[in-house]
Amino acid sequence: MIIGKFVAVILIGYLLGSIPFGVLVGKWWAKVDIRGYGSGRTGATNVLRVAGKKAAVLAAIFDLLKGLLAVVFAGLIFGGDYLVIGGSGLWWLARSAQVLAALAAMGGHKWPIFLKFKGGRSVATFFGGLFALCLPAALFGAEILILGAILTRYVSLGSIAGTVGAFAILIPLTIINGFPIEYLVYALIGTIFIIVVHRDNIDRLLAGKEHKFGERVKMGNSLPSTNP
Repeated sequence: MIIGKFVAVILIGYLLGSIPFGVLVGKWWAKVDIRGYGSGRTGATNVLRVAGKKAAVLAAIFDLLKGLLAVVFAGLIFGGDYLVIGGSGLWWLARSAQVLAALAAMGGHKWPIFLKFKGGRSVATFFGGLFALCLPAALFGAEILILGAILTRYVSLGSIAGTVGAFAILIPLTIINGFPIEYLVYALIGTIFIIVVHRDNIDRLLAGKEHKFGERVKMGNSLPSTNP
């Protein structure tokens, strides 16, 4: 029974993550398939490049909600049965299920079943899951992401710095404040995932060839693969 519930939360998380909101927003807002422009990816950064700021904010919110809702649904599925049994708390089961659901949502965004497994970088979805799991760490990491992207004009650099920052702040929160270790595990796996999927961006950053924030794509032109 427990195994079945774990399978269910992972499947729900993956399917939520697979919903291509960036593509949907691009088609609705700019009447184009964003996969044909810029990096060709489905995330909010490419929506920004193709359709502008408002469309990008909308896509980012929806992508964030994918991770958040995956955690919420996992909590609902595991809620009453496993949180407390015989006076002994088994909260770790529910927390573990929520972490797996959030990671599955990230996997769905990166490898969406609805788009032949070609998606985005999962940054917003990572933060959506973290917002539901541990709000203080998510807010801290999001602030670093936004400031890093604005100050350097590199979304990729801000994204990596934000996820690393969220993981870093969770270390003292876990050791000193007693936050659940499952949250730290999620941040660690998520950070490694984000760094790995940005390895091409890292190469371009080191070479001084990375695409900068705020540069729009002209309709009818496609840019070389760049940010998320």
